[in-house]
Amino acid sequence: MSSSARRRFHAWIAAPSYPWITGGALTACAVVELFAYPGSVTIAVGVLLSAASLMWRRSCPPVAVLTVAAGLVAFAAGSSLYICTIVSGLAGFYTLGRHRVHHPAILLAGGVLGSVAVNLAHIADWSRQDDLPVPALGGPGSLGLFAEAFVLSVVLLGAVSMGDAVRSREETRRERGLAQAQLIAMERRQAAEAERAAIARELHDIVSHSVSMIAVQAESATYTTPGLTPEARDGFQQIASTARSSMAELRRLLGVLRTGQQDGPALTAPQPTLAHLPELLDQHRAVGGRAELEITGEQVALPAAWELSAYRIVQEALTNARKHAPGARTVVEIDYGADRLGLRIGDDGPGPAAPVLAGHGLTGMRERAALVGGRLSAGPGPDGGFVVEGELPW
Repeated sequence: MSSSARRRFHAWIAAPSYPWITGGALTACAVVELFAYPGSVTIAVGVLLSAASLMWRRSCPPVAVLTVAAGLVAFAAGSSLYICTIVSGLAGFYTLGRHRVHHPAILLAGGVLGSVAVNLAHIADWSRQDDLPVPALGGPGSLGLFAEAFVLSVVLLGAVSMGDAVRSREETRRERGLAQAQLIAMERRQAAEAERAAIARELHDIVSHSVSMIAVQAESATYTTPGLTPEARDGFQQIASTARSSMAELRRLLGVLRTGQQDGPALTAPQPTLAHLPELLDQHRAVGGRAELEITGEQVALPAAWELSAYRIVQEALTNARKHAPGARTVVEIDYGADRLGLRIGDDGPGPAAPVLAGHGLTGMRERAALVGGRLSAGPGPDGGFVVEGELPW
């Protein structure tokens, strides 16, 4: 059976109408079998009740006790076992084990006792009808009289064990799926936190540098600018004092994010800008990728946060291209507009699988774009491949 056919079969079994269909069909077969091989009223009621009760085995699993009991009574009342009763009895024991109505040991004990009771009823019937002496327990031939109980016990053991095994397998699968979902959620949360922490550290460097420059320039202006009035001098001093206070507050709020995971020059090295894109593309080509850089519009100096966000978006897009489309040709387009910076990174690869569209890298790129008031979209390109497009206004 192919995987698609197996999935359709399992979906049909899981459908709410499945017990009603199978139970109704088995009841109809029981009616036909009773017409072909009529029995007493007790047998007829037991066979029909055993088959019909299966229609409620999913909505009310304990009803399977009635299924099994009615089947055993019908079998004890006659010398022959109807096929529909065999099927309904096995389905009943399977249902009891599958839904753990009772502990499997209790189910097996009850089933064995019922089998012995049926066997004893048949022994009494044989001796009464054929006037045959019943061998004494332990005497020659006495164990053979209980072969029926032994066979029934083995069959019900298999049915209960199969139901309990299916239940255990589904519980294990459900627990594994829950654990995997929790692990994925934790990994995404950690990745998002790490990305936000990295962005915050970078902004700490950029904003602190800018605010410190404001403080230094405002304070030095009071000494280097001739002819300042007292009011202007006080204004410059207030600017410098406010800038120093803001810088201290920024360091207090964001400095805690410096966890020391990077040592030495990495913490004080200048942040990359769009001017470093040629070097980034050279690194991409050095590991087997093919990349081209196209710049349109008049290049202007952008604020440091915009330069860094644009660079990191391109960097992550190239990383995704190497990961999901190795060897594909990637084109990086930078468009300098009058009031915005346009980004487009597209490749001619096969395009990533569906789960990649919600990966950590794309989440980080969207956060970087949103950080400067921009937007970013990613998905399959019109001619195939994968395209990342962003717009960073200023």
